[in-house]
Amino acid sequence: MGRNLEIVRGRIARAAARAGRNADSITLVGASKSQPLTAIAAAARAGLADFGESYVQEALGKLAALGEPAHRDLPPLRWHFIGRMQANKTRPVAEHFSWVHAVDRLKIAERLSAQRPYHSPPLNVCIEVNLGAEIDKGGAAAAEVEALAASIATLPRLKLRGLMCLPPEEPDETAQRRWFAELRRLFERLNAQGAGLDTLSMGMTGDLEAAVLEGATVVRVGTGIFGPRPPPRRPDTIAP
Repeated sequence: MGRNLEIVRGRIARAAARAGRNADSITLVGASKSQPLTAIAAAARAGLADFGESYVQEALGKLAALGEPAHRDLPPLRWHFIGRMQANKTRPVAEHFSWVHAVDRLKIAERLSAQRPYHSPPLNVCIEVNLGAEIDKGGAAAAEVEALAASIATLPRLKLRGLMCLPPEEPDETAQRRWFAELRRLFERLNAQGAGLDTLSMGMTGDLEAAVLEGATVVRVGTGIFGPRPPPRRPDTIAP
């Protein structure tokens, strides 16, 4: 696990150097959905602090297990919900996560805000943008993002941090960069209007270099850290 993390961090560092950026400005989130608890604990012991989950019930079981005495040596971990969101699953996400990366409609944002505990800090959220208009993926259309961002910014228990995308797969870095550049331009346009965003959540194992070159501040890496993903054990928690 430590070697895999070293390889991924090296890739991030080299891409950041190409872009004239500081690699420390880029957060590595381990996409740990469907991974066993042992793999998450090993990654945490190797220095990874941020983990992304997509299946609510599976994630809650992991959070509970990692709080048991057997794992008391682990450092504090930050949990990111990176999957598609069902309206009937918002409460546990609002209660247990620090970040939600895939908000794509106002109803979900309103429920997360209403259900965020008052003793917790505001929940950090990103708007997911469906850049390729792919029917099998979530995300708001680019044309809808400005209005959605303005509405989310008014919700008291949320902090709108930025944008997220899962673009179409492309065969090379040049093609990958075009999608990430599109999200960056949307991000810059919102900030020119005073949105105050600071997060571009984009890039995974196969395209993280292209994402970093176009300004990613968060990359979500699963296979590069954990190896091939086992089949999901809790498909009931995946949104239709």
